[in-house]
Amino acid sequence: MKKIFLLLSLTVLVNADLSVDQIQKMVMQIHEKREGVKLETLETTKDPFVRISEENNTTTFTKPSEEAKLVLHAIVNGKAYINDAWSSLGDTIMGYTVKYIGQRGVVLRNGNHVKKLFLHEKRDSFIKLEERL
Repeated sequence: MKKIFLLLSLTVLVNADLSVDQIQKMVMQIHEKREGVKLETLETTKDPFVRISEENNTTTFTKPSEEAKLVLHAIVNGKAYINDAWSSLGDTIMGYTVKYIGQRGVVLRNGNHVKKLFLHEKRDSFIKLEERL
């Protein structure tokens, strides 16, 4: 058994065309920060999935409908300002129930559909309070 393993290992090593330097370069490329898709691009992308509904043993393909957007504007004292209304845990917004309110985001759920809303990254939009003596 050891001979078979040794023979198999030697065969793999002999047939490998990669040198140690090439492997190190590939590892370095993996560790380099890659630029992903910008959030603005993702927000304007349409849903690529097709919904399937089965009625009377026939399958109908329907395009996803354009649904109104849920926008998180602010979070204060455990309440979230979503679509121009204040909401707290358990409230329902456009069919979604507020399940979690954090410091920077909110989790909404409608059956198996989960939406995560986050505050914008702009630092200028945060209110800073200072105590004056």
